[in-house]
Amino acid sequence: MSAAWPEGVERLILEEAGSTNDEAARLLAEGGGAAWVMARRQVAGRGRQGRAWADPPGNFAATLAMPSSEGPAGLALRSFVAALALREALQAVTGLAGTGPDARLALKWPNDVLLDGGKVAGILLETRGRPYPGLLVGIGVNLVAAPPPDVLEEGALPPVSLAAAAGVRVTPEAVLDALAPAFARRDLVLIERGFGPLRAEWLENAAHLGRPIRARLPGMVLEGLFEGLDEDGQLLLRIDGALRPIPAAEVQFA
Repeated sequence: MSAAWPEGVERLILEEAGSTNDEAARLLAEGGGAAWVMARRQVAGRGRQGRAWADPPGNFAATLAMPSSEGPAGLALRSFVAALALREALQAVTGLAGTGPDARLALKWPNDVLLDGGKVAGILLETRGRPYPGLLVGIGVNLVAAPPPDVLEEGALPPVSLAAAAGVRVTPEAVLDALAPAFARRDLVLIERGFGPLRAEWLENAAHLGRPIRARLPGMVLEGLFEGLDEDGQLLLRIDGALRPIPAAEVQFA
């Protein structure tokens, strides 16, 4: 275990799990403290909107269970904490350095990490209520394998794996040991200094900033220029000269 592992956070490694989010939710339901739950093989993972997420052995599947009574707005900002921490962790274990939208590792709103323009990782946030409220931060990374293109929805970015795209092989445990302290550091920034510093760092590494995108909402598709984030983490879309904040959407690059 890394010497920098955050104090007071449990580290639980499972050989196999249906879903690491479900395992982490069980810990919260039992009144447990903060914990990272990683599975070497996840057989029933899920992504956004309930989509299946396949994790063969060698890929990374883990969830942070965070006991918290914070409101929805504050909890939602952990998506940016997680994305920035994951990007840092992947840089640390691969040596893929660089900053900015043209770096090999970039960020896509609201919660994806890209490698050379393809999706290498996704993040899923889920909240839990009484009797023990909290947040689940689920993270999946294509370390050795990526889903086949034929399972993707229309317009989705092509999935890539770290091994194929970068020629780098790392273990899930190495990613976890880099990710946990990176998340803890940025979460402390959010608590002590607010969203501003994280927003600035996220925008510095955002893919397609200032370029046309499509935002798919229920019943409609909006097209415009991706102008950034507001103070609450909403996407700012410029349509016919006016800025429109988008709280949640599926973003596709035009």
